[in-house]
Amino acid sequence: MNVRFPIILMMSLFIVSGLVRANAQSAEDIVKSTADQVIKKIAENRAGLDAHPEQLYDLINDLVIPHFDFTSMSKWVLGNNWRQASDEQRAKFVNEFRTLLVRTYARALLEYSDQQINYLPVQSDPNSNLVVVKTEVQSTGSPPVPIDYRMHVSNGGWKVVDVIVDGISLIATYRGSFASEIRKNGIDALINKLTERNETRVSAISAD
Repeated sequence: MNVRFPIILMMSLFIVSGLVRANAQSAEDIVKSTADQVIKKIAENRAGLDAHPEQLYDLINDLVIPHFDFTSMSKWVLGNNWRQASDEQRAKFVNEFRTLLVRTYARALLEYSDQQINYLPVQSDPNSNLVVVKTEVQSTGSPPVPIDYRMHVSNGGWKVVDVIVDGISLIATYRGSFASEIRKNGIDALINKLTERNETRVSAISAD
């Protein structure tokens, strides 16, 4: 279950605040303005975050988590295993999966360093509930990395349901990893492993 994504994956967490049900083109303006605000906040608090990296958890929980549909993501990640899980198992998995992403992005934020984001035309389908915000992320001396953010409308607003980094889907990657663990040891073992990993990452980031 060792899944790694580029540092800029964390930018997927900041793109949907304030989105309303509008045409796809308006989403690009929201992506730009929200990303700029978050980058500015990180820059202004860099010294404090470097000294106390655990504060990143609060930052992510405040700015990021409300804009993800973790229940839908969990359903798609677990596939048939979601339908076979009990309500208690589902609740525990959603919680640990959410925590896993928070811990992952906290470590990514520690390494963030002024990558440039290029915004491409947004993809939408009037017959679909999905919109794809497309960007390319440019780092010095490296080719641009395409990052697609797939969102759908939930509870009256846009929510992130998947991130595709250089053609690799976060949902698809975790789905394969989690399915393998469940086949071997069952869903309870997967939940326990996620819990242990999350606790380890808390200790690791606090010690950095």
